Amino acid sequence: MSVTFAQGFSAAGVAAGISSVEGKKDLALVVNNGPLDAAAGVFTSNRFCAAPVQWSRKVVADGHVKAVILNSGGANACTGEAGYAQSVATAETVAGLIGAEPNDVAVCSTGLIGELLPLDNVLAGAKSAHEALAATAEAGTDASHAIMTTDTKPKTVELTGSTGWKIGGMVKGSGMIAPQLATMLCVITTDAVVSAGQMQAALAVAAEHSFNRIDVDGCMSTNDTVLLLASGASGIEPDKDEFNKLVREACASLSRQIIGDGEGASHDIRITVTGATSEDAALACGRAVAASNLLKCAISGNDPNWGRIVSSLGTVPPEVAPYDSNKVTVDVNGVRICENGGAGRDRSEVDMTPREVHIDIDLNTGSDAEATVWTDDLTHEYVHINADYES
Repeated sequence: MSVTFAQGFSAAGVAAGISSVEGKKDLALVVNNGPLDAAAGVFTSNRFCAAPVQWSRKVVADGHVKAVILNSGGANACTGEAGYAQSVATAETVAGLIGAEPNDVAVCSTGLIGELLPLDNVLAGAKSAHEALAATAEAGTDASHAIMTTDTKPKTVELTGSTGWKIGGMVKGSGMIAPQLATMLCVITTDAVVSAGQMQAALAVAAEHSFNRIDVDGCMSTNDTVLLLASGASGIEPDKDEFNKLVREACASLSRQIIGDGEGASHDIRITVTGATSEDAALACGRAVAASNLLKCAISGNDPNWGRIVSSLGTVPPEVAPYDSNKVTVDVNGVRICENGGAGRDRSEVDMTPREVHIDIDLNTGSDAEATVWTDDLTHEYVHINADYES
């Protein structure tokens, strides 16, 4: 059911003629029917952030959002004042349709950078989506399809709290995914009675431990947006710790689904670093390994090349992650192929047939801090997808 799983939300996904793929659903609308309209958001840190990101940051700042309109087929990034005016016009149109103020409507876009959107199609699509709004499972599914670009499947989540309140969500993302907010758009909805402040705190932590810890190709998008909306329609005020936990679970599920659908990927790679002096140190090491294109290519070829793992690990400055290279061990799929900074068991013993590849690195500093990062391998198909990309 995606974003319509929680009570108080309606959605739609329609073909508006924005995408270069004829007939593709390319515009989604999610409306919060209340009684609350609390909202939180996190956005890309890319300095070339897209016009819809600039607009939506302002919208979310007061903790209130009544609707989100999202399009695939064009990022509306690096389009200057004209692009920003398009985001404003889109918000104004949706606001008029639902009886709200433009500054209560968030806008999200994804697709090719550097081109303006076909605004007439976007605005006509907004009207069509408004007419199609429904609180059904099908409507939620349509919305999740409409935000896809190179994704091969929709990515959704549904969770229920112990007292009956719900969380639903959808995300798109397959390429241009890097740790600084793992291009991705995400809308998470809940019918719990929660404040915008509580939601922002929960989302910030959840994103840090999920979307910020995945890396498909090391490329940070200009459009990354994660929104959390609360309708309060259940009338249930959840336990704070449980609410935080389920928001984190929702983000973890959605981010893991992004990795599972990485462009052209044949392996999902989990990198866990233990025995670090701090979580930040472990995370820095994990990210360094995840960023290695050499390693990604080796994994694509079913080669557990531990030399590429430790060489990447060695790029982390000692002041960031102190460790003795002569004490480091590396296991791949349970086989210790690097022992005390040198060769361990023969890497031919590693079974590389599973989709998931587990790389476990122990820095053996005497401390027990750890962190996990997910990434994908790089295949010939990744090159083909991005050489031909038209959104």
